[in-house]
Amino acid sequence: MSTIKSTVSVASIWTDFKEITKMGLSISVVFSSIAGYFLGADTVEITTLLLLCFGGYFMVGASNAYNQIIEKDLDALMDRTKNRPIPAGRMSVNAAFTIAVLFTLAGVATLYIINPKTAMYGAISIFIYTCMYTPLKTKTPIAVFVGAIPGAIPFMLGWVAARNDFGIEPGTLFAIQFFWQFPHFWAIGWFLHDDYKKGGFFMLPTGKPDKGTAVQIIMYTVWTIIASIIPVFGFTGDLKLSIVGAIVVFGLGMIMVYYALQLFKLRTPKAAKQLMLSSVTYITLLQIVYVADKFLS
Repeated sequence: MSTIKSTVSVASIWTDFKEITKMGLSISVVFSSIAGYFLGADTVEITTLLLLCFGGYFMVGASNAYNQIIEKDLDALMDRTKNRPIPAGRMSVNAAFTIAVLFTLAGVATLYIINPKTAMYGAISIFIYTCMYTPLKTKTPIAVFVGAIPGAIPFMLGWVAARNDFGIEPGTLFAIQFFWQFPHFWAIGWFLHDDYKKGGFFMLPTGKPDKGTAVQIIMYTVWTIIASIIPVFGFTGDLKLSIVGAIVVFGLGMIMVYYALQLFKLRTPKAAKQLMLSSVTYITLLQIVYVADKFLS
């Protein structure tokens, strides 16, 4: 009986750890960093790649833990978050804070081993997400703009890890993921609008799921595609994209535009969810196409 209880306890602790650090989201962010690293690296160094993976996970996990500490009372009001470890009473604030601090220190130290610039941008990401984006979410829709900054850092962070330099190349990678954040998170804000209202969050640019928000979603989707194909014109230094690669990226972007237009037409939670899913598919496949294009062209 004690063995069963111990197994259940370990399993529940692991589940709560995954939730407090948002493991799924953290891994997707690390994926972006890996893609950026492959784009910037002349020679792939396994040690650097592993440090980037662990350091990136620590940084994102820390940000998520801080976020859940700050929003614990609001999380308890919303259906999608009320079962998180802190509002559900399965984890204390002190335990979550300990995880957040340890992850912050481990993340900065791990990324610093790669190079100081990588550690600096990682630390900036935590600061903006925790100290600016999180408190602004209950005050103004501008929070999404602020949150798009740390959200766009991982893609370019990989390049900085590979080159120890920030220039037009990682700046372009940042721009792609920065513009992408808006249709992605506004789509989430749309289909979770009623739940977000319970917590007092302002996630949509007009404050509600209306035609004005849908128009802005379309605009930022188009800007995302424009930023994504700029490397084909040869203006972005060592970051290049072949014509074939640009056509593939543009085609993927048109799928996202289609769902953005569908949201404008239907203005339903289902249409917003379809746009969100298409945006995740877009950014994932874009990164794969960029990396494949570099090594196959």
